[in-house]
Amino acid sequence: MCGIVGFVNADKSPIQRAVLEKMNKAIIHRGPDDDGFFVKENVGLAMRRLAIIDLAGGKQPIHSQDKTKWIVFNGEIYNYQELREFLRKKGFELYTKSDTEVIVNLYQLHGIECLQYLRGMFAFAIWDDTDKSLFLARDRVGKKPLLYSHQPNGNLIFGSEFSALLIHPEVSREIDYEAIDSYLSYLCIPAPQTAYKQIRKLEPGHWLLWKDGQIKTERYWLPNFSKKIKIDREEAIDETIRILREATKLRLIAEVPVGAFLSGGVDSSTVVALMAQESDKPVKTFSIGFEDQDYNELKYARIVAQHVGSEHHEFIVKPEAMEVLPILVEHYGEPYADSSAIPTYYVSRETRKHVTVALNGDGGDESFAGYERHVAMKLAEIYHRFPQKLRFLLIEKPFELLPVSETRRSRIRDLKRFLQAASLETKERYFRWMSTFDYQAKSEIYTEDFARLISHHDASYFLERWFNSANGLGILDTVLLTDQMTYLPNDLLVKVDIASMAVSLEARSPFLDYKLIEFAASLPEAFKSKGFETKSLLKAVASRLVPKEAIYRRKMGFGVPIGKWFREDLKNFVQEILLSEKALKRNILKPEAVRRYITEHVDGKRDYAFQLWTLLMLELWFQTFID
Repeated sequence: MCGIVGFVNADKSPIQRAVLEKMNKAIIHRGPDDDGFFVKENVGLAMRRLAIIDLAGGKQPIHSQDKTKWIVFNGEIYNYQELREFLRKKGFELYTKSDTEVIVNLYQLHGIECLQYLRGMFAFAIWDDTDKSLFLARDRVGKKPLLYSHQPNGNLIFGSEFSALLIHPEVSREIDYEAIDSYLSYLCIPAPQTAYKQIRKLEPGHWLLWKDGQIKTERYWLPNFSKKIKIDREEAIDETIRILREATKLRLIAEVPVGAFLSGGVDSSTVVALMAQESDKPVKTFSIGFEDQDYNELKYARIVAQHVGSEHHEFIVKPEAMEVLPILVEHYGEPYADSSAIPTYYVSRETRKHVTVALNGDGGDESFAGYERHVAMKLAEIYHRFPQKLRFLLIEKPFELLPVSETRRSRIRDLKRFLQAASLETKERYFRWMSTFDYQAKSEIYTEDFARLISHHDASYFLERWFNSANGLGILDTVLLTDQMTYLPNDLLVKVDIASMAVSLEARSPFLDYKLIEFAASLPEAFKSKGFETKSLLKAVASRLVPKEAIYRRKMGFGVPIGKWFREDLKNFVQEILLSEKALKRNILKPEAVRRYITEHVDGKRDYAFQLWTLLMLELWFQTFID
């Protein structure tokens, strides 16, 4: 596990080694164990290493057998031992025991097609000295980040994090305001956009080739939901366990201590149970709890830990927003407002005191229909078939009259929100459910100047493109495909990568094994969500491995009480930041609208927790990276 940086000059001028070294130093947290450089004429590659495999001999950069290709690599290739044997049979003599060497020699042998052989998480860069080209690639689902800046003069600059690219003198901090509009919809900025006009994200499942100042990008992988296999439910459960067991076992390969995050939910509990079965000693598990019981799942984590006999560690933390906010803003490098980054950072920090690698349950929801919105989309399709007048008179109007607290979570509140969007067309409905600020909210909060500036931009495009490409899939498969291509890589995987690497912890995700994702895509929709039950098949899988008490319950999520913070500890802070002279001069948000959000939230009239957090993280990014 590492961080990588580099650049190549199109005019063949020598690279500035001092700049390369500064870029590499900016990501030292991603790899505190070692560094490495390849510098030749107009190209420079560098990396920071967190040593996991081949501790003694895996130092990068690593060259191909013919010494014409050099690689810097961030990630893990879990089938590297199998690939080493494959290369040996092809006549390759390998000089390390690392997975990195496998990649560069596969590239020598197969070129771009080498990506089809790799099973793991990765972002890498290969300089080919024979044709003076630079090849970048990112893993199928986007576990590992890869940013790049293609300059007007043809130069290409790349790196794992914004902090590295922004050091290069050619990379401007000019703001991409259309990306800011996207951020205000999704809590994050969807690839390939970034907050900076001159920096793009290489999308998951894509490669990029630079040569003679020109670049070409192309997708090499996409799950296929249209090819369904003939299988009964029991067979599907058995095969899910088999693939997930294999994926988990592969992710236990390391020369350093390995543990697991254990939330007590379906996904992490399943992974921990399989780890315990595949380990010859007790698994180390780590759980985080909060004083606020609405956000505390420790009870269920203990049940699972006791059942599998793990060496269990619990941390009760009282998140200190003023302590963690500057850290998060600095590391994410662009506006990012998923507040679950806070507990993710805390659990990573505590876990790193005991192990270097931690497995987690990320990805189960997006393959096996784990969110309530997945069921809501199915229900809305049925609801939408009823005559509009009948819906309004018999359902919507009576429910509007029901009293409900705007500040406390309840089924009545959830149902009222469902009804507000259920009558919309499918794509518009999902965009509304996924948006922090929908079209109506933006019209109320944007200044006229900012609305005019981004008038040709439609943030719903990032969801709509996948709805449009679903080609007749059922509504559930359409939503799962959309989530896998958007919410998963743009929000969840960014959250975990940045929060864990900030403390030099490697996070591994068995549910993100592409073979499991492809298998789940091939299953009938009814297996994944039976009736209106979320994650039906996966719950059946988990119930074979851990107590049902931890499985069949309402999903809690992984969050912190930000709504309460804004009424108490952060009440003055949020007002001082969002209504400061600096913030108002940006001319993005109407002061009166922001003031109304704050006042109504503090007074308990409305719950604007997510909206205020989103605006706060935006302004703190401006102050940190732009001002």
